Amino acid sequence: MTDVTIRLMREGDVPEADRIFRLAFGTFIGMPEPERFAGDNASIATRWRADPESAFVAEVDGAVAGSNLATIWGSFGFFGPLSVRPDLWDKGIGKQLMEPIMNRFVALGTQHIGLFTFAQSPKHIALYGKFGFWPRFLTALMTKAPAAPASASDSWQRYSQLPPAGKSSALAEARELTSAIFPGLDVGAEIKSIDSQGLGDTVLLRDGSLLAGLAACHCGPGSEAGSNTCYIKFAAARPDARAGNSFERLLDACETFAAGQGLAHLMGGVNLSREDAYRRMLARGFRSQMQGVAMQRPNEPGFNRPDVYVIDDWR
Repeated sequence: MTDVTIRLMREGDVPEADRIFRLAFGTFIGMPEPERFAGDNASIATRWRADPESAFVAEVDGAVAGSNLATIWGSFGFFGPLSVRPDLWDKGIGKQLMEPIMNRFVALGTQHIGLFTFAQSPKHIALYGKFGFWPRFLTALMTKAPAAPASASDSWQRYSQLPPAGKSSALAEARELTSAIFPGLDVGAEIKSIDSQGLGDTVLLRDGSLLAGLAACHCGPGSEAGSNTCYIKFAAARPDARAGNSFERLLDACETFAAGQGLAHLMGGVNLSREDAYRRMLARGFRSQMQGVAMQRPNEPGFNRPDVYVIDDWR
C-alpha cells in the first residue's frame, strides 16, 4: 500500500500539479507527447487562486503525486480535474483525493454536486459511483468560429467596465437570475475570479433594466480557454417565457465579444438534457469537439433539464 499524504495545495505545488494533470490526461487519451495536453490552458493555477481552500494534493515520498480541486457555485458544486501521476495509477490515490473534496462540499452545505468524466471509461464511472454519483446525460463541448462584430441593437455590458457599485448590483442580479434556475445557484465567485485575475470578462445581457442573461468567459492563454479561444465557462438565460430568445441574444453577444477580442474560437459545453439549448447551438454552427458524461449526486436533474438554457461543462 502506497503511503499517501493528502493536504491543501500550496502555491509552490501548482506547477507540478499542472504538469501531472497534463501528463495524466494526455497519457489516458494516448497522446504521443502527453504533457502537451490542454496546450496553454491554465485550469489548475486559476482554480487554486480562486479558492485555495478547495484545492488538494496527494503527496508520496515528499513529492506531489496528484491533485483535485472543487468549484463552488452557491448550492451547486463540481470538482476536477482529478489527476494522479500515471506510474501511481491503481493504488487508491484517486479515491483518497476524493475524500477531502466531498468533506468540503458537506462543510459548505452544497446541495447538488456534479462532475464531467469519460463516458467510455468503466474505471472512472466506478470510482465516482463509490461516492454516490450517478451517470446521466452526455455533455457536449462545442466550438465555432465567432461572427465578426456587428452593430447589433441588443443591450449588453462587460462586467469589467462597470464601476464598483455597478459590479455589486450586477452580482446581486446574477444571483437572482441563477437562483431562479436552481435554488441557491450563484456564480458570483466565478465572475469575480475572472475579473480579479484578468482571465476574460462576463457579458451581461439586458432587457431594459432587467438582466436577461449572463456569460462568464475565459479568454486566451493563462485562462481556462487557452490560445485564440473564448471559453464560456458558464452562461444562463433568465428562465421566463422569453428564455429561448434571450439565449439566442446571449449567444450573439458572446460571439460579438469573442470576435472583438480577435479570438478565432468560441467554446462552450451544454448538457444534452437541455435539448432546446443544444439544438439552438447546433443551428448556429456550433459543433461538438468532445463529449463526456455528467455524473450527479443525488441522482436528480438539478439544472440539467429541458427548460433550462445554460452553458457549462463541469470539467
